[in-house]
Amino acid sequence: MVEPTLAQVRALVDELWPEAYAEPWDSVGLTTGDPTARVGSVLLAVDPMDDVVAEAVETGADLLLTHHPLLLRGVTSIAADTLKGGQLTRLVRAGVGHIAAHTNADSQLGGVSDALTDVLGVAVRGPLVQTAGAPDGVGIGRWGDRAPTTVRALAQILADALPATVTGVRIAGDPDAEVRRVAVCGGAGDGLFDAVRAVEADVYVTSDLRHHPATEARDTAHRSAGLPHLIDISHWAAESLWLGSAADQLRREASERGWEMRIVVSTRRTDAWTLRIGQEEQHG
Repeated sequence: MVEPTLAQVRALVDELWPEAYAEPWDSVGLTTGDPTARVGSVLLAVDPMDDVVAEAVETGADLLLTHHPLLLRGVTSIAADTLKGGQLTRLVRAGVGHIAAHTNADSQLGGVSDALTDVLGVAVRGPLVQTAGAPDGVGIGRWGDRAPTTVRALAQILADALPATVTGVRIAGDPDAEVRRVAVCGGAGDGLFDAVRAVEADVYVTSDLRHHPATEARDTAHRSAGLPHLIDISHWAAESLWLGSAADQLRREASERGWEMRIVVSTRRTDAWTLRIGQEEQHG
């Protein structure tokens, strides 16, 4: 058993979640690190936040593999007293590399949205949006069919399966409506309503639903038998489901290559919300 180089691990990550499948606006792949450095320990997380960077350093990880990019938008400075510069400085000083697998992991078969459909018992029929130039089935979001249930029951499955968050699971529409066809998008998916309507989904499961797209979707639902109903879940919680399967894939591939590499999933919670003050619904 040997420890692989960062270049070898990056090549494996690209094999599992090809960078070519990422959206044009995305920033994936190697952010920082010496390609010749040895990687004996990998930490997986959703977000490259300060707390996760600290966890990588504290646990002696050689590589931090996150779903969200560290450098998605342009920066003009990486000085240590800036947010991104400080994170990069800590990683470089500790000898920790960073790789992001974002929309390439969303699009790939077995990726982020598939982790949600697995939990929901959905037989996937395809992506909501096919990735250009990729094999059939590779794309953003998923849709498919499952045994009849209700919106409320589907939301409860998610509440039971996802890490608990203060925002919980929210429904827009009729909680007792029957559901057979389900559309999902791990992460923020309120830009995909046209695709959701095109597949005639009974319910759409996604995160970060903004007021206007959500209200417009419900306001026009009468044109399609009241569909789609909406289930809104935590962005972090939804995407954290993928980490376990991603870690398993890496362990399996590393073992087949004869690599000695410890692969663990972050224990840090990076959901932003810490408290919700409930309000009794007023009637009359």
